[in-house]
Amino acid sequence: MSQTMQAAVVTADGVVVQAMPIPVPGPEQVLVRVRAASLNRADLGVAAGHAHGSMGGPGTILGIEFAGEVAAVGAGVSGIAPGDRVMCSGTGGYAEYALADMGRALPVPDTNMSWEQASTLTVALSTMHDALVTNGRLVAGEAVMILGASSGVGLVALQIARHLGAGTIIGTSTDAKRRARLGEFGADVTVDTSVAGWEQQVLAATDGRGVSVVVDQISGPTINAAMAATAITGRIVNVGRLGGSRGAFDFDLHANRRIAYIGVTHRTRSVADIREEMRVMRRDLWDAVQAGRFALPIDRVYPLAEVPAALAHMKANQHFGKIVLAP
Repeated sequence: MSQTMQAAVVTADGVVVQAMPIPVPGPEQVLVRVRAASLNRADLGVAAGHAHGSMGGPGTILGIEFAGEVAAVGAGVSGIAPGDRVMCSGTGGYAEYALADMGRALPVPDTNMSWEQASTLTVALSTMHDALVTNGRLVAGEAVMILGASSGVGLVALQIARHLGAGTIIGTSTDAKRRARLGEFGADVTVDTSVAGWEQQVLAATDGRGVSVVVDQISGPTINAAMAATAITGRIVNVGRLGGSRGAFDFDLHANRRIAYIGVTHRTRSVADIREEMRVMRRDLWDAVQAGRFALPIDRVYPLAEVPAALAHMKANQHFGKIVLAP
């Protein structure tokens, strides 16, 4: 095996595909021969040089989600062997080889599943199970709203809510064409949050009570309407801030509805935290994953050499589903 690989690297001149050393797995890591890597919005910030913890800055290889065959394992790895087909969250996935912690490398559940599809599931499944179940404390029968439901992780959130027996499931999107497709993934009601008074549609769909759980990927200017659409003692889980990380917050509304407002991120989680996140996701969802009940549409596949074009396509926000690289 060559000692170098092609990888998409953050440089002072932007993202460049260039030769880099093949990484060596640590004691509890696996080295994966990447067959497909999925783009995530977090990658845009890293590509722009916005460091988040250990991510970002010149020399960083992009990519937090990928699938492929295990090429090598560290001395402390158990249950995973070279040749295994895995789908992972990790670092440096926009490359021919990438590393993942052993707790973040999941077996590809179906021998017929394409590498492209396998590369799209790990982050969405773990993030949205964590939001809906661990932090949102979803109980079967409760109404749920996914703000920003037409994103890849949003589509998986709809599917998870349906699988776990949620009551009324509401998905939001400001794009009419994408909104029209949310029902395919489990939404009972769709809402356009760019329309003034949209929270009244949510209240009408829930007999005036509001939703018990909100997975909020938008934040910014939508927070007060989202609280107005949340049931008394409901939970809002702040997963993303696509609408802005600052905004006016109605503290009286928050208090009067006794809402639990919960912030989540992976940037401040330890290896042990993320392993536990993966463990409980597998406990609750893996039978359904193996049965093929979760899937994402793939909007477009780019070769690794065209990473800048793939990132530009994501930044333009005209896609539906996932954008994938095939190294």
